[in-house]
Amino acid sequence: MNNWVQEEFKNRIQAESVTDVMVGKTLFLSGWAFRFRDQGGVIFIDLRDRSGILQVVARKELLGDDFAKAEKVRSEFVIAVKGKLSLRDNDSINPKMKTGKYELIIEKMEILNQAKTPPFTLDEFDPSGEEVRLKYRYLDMRREELKDRLILRHKLTFALREYLDQKSFLEIETPILNKSTPEGARDFLVPSRLNGGEFYALPQSPQLFKQILMMGGMEKYFQIVKCFRDEDLRADRQPEFTQLDMEFSFVTEEDIRREIELMWQYALKKVFNLDIQTPFQTMPYHVAMEEYGSDKPDIRFGMKLVDVSEFVKNSDFQVFSGAISSGGVVKAIAVPGGANISRKEIEDLTAWLSRDYRAKGLAYMKHTASGLESTITKRFSGETLEKIAKAVGSKEGDMVFFGADSSKIVNASLGALRLRLSDKYDPPKTSYSFHWVVDFPMFEVDETSKSWTFLHHPFTSPKEEDWGKLRDWKAGKTVDLSSIGAKAYDLVLNGTEIGGGSIRIHDAEIQSLVLEAIGIDEKSAESKFGFLLEALSFGAPPHGGIAFGVDRIMMLLTGGTSIRDVIAFPKTQKGICLLSEAPGPVESKQLEELKLRIVTI
Repeated sequence: MNNWVQEEFKNRIQAESVTDVMVGKTLFLSGWAFRFRDQGGVIFIDLRDRSGILQVVARKELLGDDFAKAEKVRSEFVIAVKGKLSLRDNDSINPKMKTGKYELIIEKMEILNQAKTPPFTLDEFDPSGEEVRLKYRYLDMRREELKDRLILRHKLTFALREYLDQKSFLEIETPILNKSTPEGARDFLVPSRLNGGEFYALPQSPQLFKQILMMGGMEKYFQIVKCFRDEDLRADRQPEFTQLDMEFSFVTEEDIRREIELMWQYALKKVFNLDIQTPFQTMPYHVAMEEYGSDKPDIRFGMKLVDVSEFVKNSDFQVFSGAISSGGVVKAIAVPGGANISRKEIEDLTAWLSRDYRAKGLAYMKHTASGLESTITKRFSGETLEKIAKAVGSKEGDMVFFGADSSKIVNASLGALRLRLSDKYDPPKTSYSFHWVVDFPMFEVDETSKSWTFLHHPFTSPKEEDWGKLRDWKAGKTVDLSSIGAKAYDLVLNGTEIGGGSIRIHDAEIQSLVLEAIGIDEKSAESKFGFLLEALSFGAPPHGGIAFGVDRIMMLLTGGTSIRDVIAFPKTQKGICLLSEAPGPVESKQLEELKLRIVTI
């Protein structure tokens, strides 16, 4: 590298920082050659750096012998240039570029590094698949789309820190190596060399430690933290992900929700120039499940689930009446303009709902000029059909779909159908819709073990009015644990849960009862959570908190389809980093040091 280049680094400017006041001044830039065009004696190079692109021009009469360097430049060569900034002629202005009216006339240049031909072109038109982009992630980062998302991610986390600092929150780090505790997902385990046969677990969240920080008197805590869950992956899951983790002392659920609303209002205005209205709408959990079939409903469009059981319970259509007599329900949704859905499409939808949601079928009626019509309408009176149409709000040209089964299956299947058909038949009416889902039940029955488990996590506080039910249950009285409410709340954006939280248990007796209710006896509780239970006995303040999935939020706000779109170095759905080729084998010596051996099963 020539000495003149090293001397000029301190004077380096960014490509998109040029302004009218710089015209005629000598500037120094460095970056990558994005595009180049040789016009015979004049070479145009689009120089790209992190800020964007500026056209630089090499003219043979100005560069002399150095013009040969310009002739060697190819895609992704790293170059340094020095020259005068000029305005382009009116007929050569590029309105699609922020710097489209400027060009730098090169007086000196240097090739700092050559580059192999990239495996894909670094513009928005390249059709290369995700796998090759992940393998060459450092090249993908040079593309404007990914680069801009990473910059916005930085700005968002910076704005969140800025807001929370102004509100007297402390960012405190919590351990990455901890003991394994049951928190709802499978742990990643790390063997301990110094304690053979024992393991650390990577944190699924800082849940226990942030509660203990409240017991330590920190009052307001936050952390932007890596968390780890060894679970099956999908578009909105990664084995390692980033949370904005928060905890407050001496607050109510309403206090926390209000602070969160103001925080997002501040950050999204500052970073995305979005004006979001507060307070956010709240929706009870049972309403979300009954009307939308989901605990994270997308409320930007209609097509609500409507219970029509009362109208059809005495019909001779056994599919409906039989489901109701067996303790199930019949629900319907009206699809605006859906009367043109073909029989083949309905067959495909039926197969999908049967396969993925255990639905036994998908009955339907078209709303024609004469009312609801299908092969099954003859099984119902005209009055009944009119009641159904009125209840679901259907009109001529609509399609009405029905689900008949247990409430859980009907809600899940029709809720999924609602989402699948919405883009075509009832598109969202707003770009961003935030709302809270509240009043969750404390417990639910695990379908596999048929035993009681927690809906959020075992440190969520039951509602105070239900504490007596737990004590009655402990005393051997008959208590329906599903009737116990939780002081929990989720924040939903556009049908995606972006954050979940709760008021925590600060009473040692209630914490022990909750653990016992989900099958963790006193001995197991002491083994798994002893340090938390002991801390509760030393004067724990009332406290609560929430955690947000930063990756999911960025995906939604930047129009991505996967959280891999907003993570610098993501893993595939098989948990593989194509760039570093992790995970991989280790040397036998390392296993010996850890007192481990690999056994093929």
